Amino acid sequence: MINLTKINVSLYLLPVLGILCLTPWVPPAAALVAGIVLAVSLGNPYIEKTSKMTRALLGGSVMGLGAGMNLETVAKAGVQGLGYTLISITATLGLGLVIGKILKSERDTSILISVGTAICGGSAIAAIAPVMRAKPHSMSVALGAVFLLNAVALLIFPGIGRIFDLSEVQFGLWSALAIHDTSSVVGATLQYGPDALQVGTTVKLARALWIVPLAFGASHFFARSAAQDKKIRTQKPWFILGFVIVAAIVTWIPALQGIGQVIEAVAKRTLVLTLFLIGSSLTAASLKAVGVRPLLQGLMLWLVVATATLAAVLAGFVH
Repeated sequence: MINLTKINVSLYLLPVLGILCLTPWVPPAAALVAGIVLAVSLGNPYIEKTSKMTRALLGGSVMGLGAGMNLETVAKAGVQGLGYTLISITATLGLGLVIGKILKSERDTSILISVGTAICGGSAIAAIAPVMRAKPHSMSVALGAVFLLNAVALLIFPGIGRIFDLSEVQFGLWSALAIHDTSSVVGATLQYGPDALQVGTTVKLARALWIVPLAFGASHFFARSAAQDKKIRTQKPWFILGFVIVAAIVTWIPALQGIGQVIEAVAKRTLVLTLFLIGSSLTAASLKAVGVRPLLQGLMLWLVVATATLAAVLAGFVH
């Protein structure tokens, strides 16, 4: 009787919370947590439907985010920092996978956490997960770890920057290299100063472009795996190509920038809804199966990356 009551409550509560996620009052982290709490406490009676919706919304949201990107500014910053960007991304991916293997984290979760830490947090996870057809609970754990560490960084990074007497440019660089999501980079650098905000946002957006080659590389890798196992179906990263195309159109046709801002705003809200749906797919059974190892993996990897990049900025290797 209790289980039936829970199901009846969830039947109505899940759609209501989903609609609320489209409003500007619900932040991404809160949407993900709300979805997880709902699934673990009451269950998700629409599990098959929400799983299908998640994939479609992820692709559309990632494409829409491209409408808020200036490719020329980002490309310039990307060329200037090409060397250390390539090194840091490669090193972070490699180290993350090694730590995941040592901790015996689930493969999909380990890859997503490593990718999210190496490039741009939730956006990278959102882009790579459909390509590798990651399980919903793997996405939930990876996103949960990233959002938790983002929240911590938002609180402690400005204080650490002042302790080490970082200039605004140095702090912007460090934030872009060590904080997962662009939104958290913006939040941290905004507290530090206008120059930190400009440098941090630009460098972070330049790093975000690495989602494109990584997604296509992942698509090729998992396509080869699919050839060996006929039961595995891979998904081409069409939405990443769409992301670049949308960004190029808005960048090179100034008259469309106003529309682009609207599209970006809508995409951010649908991404919040997507995070809620992802969280709602994390059942108590799947959470127990995943365990705390991936969360420990994310924390260990982030601490190494944050420390190493701070040292590089202080030493002048990154400027």
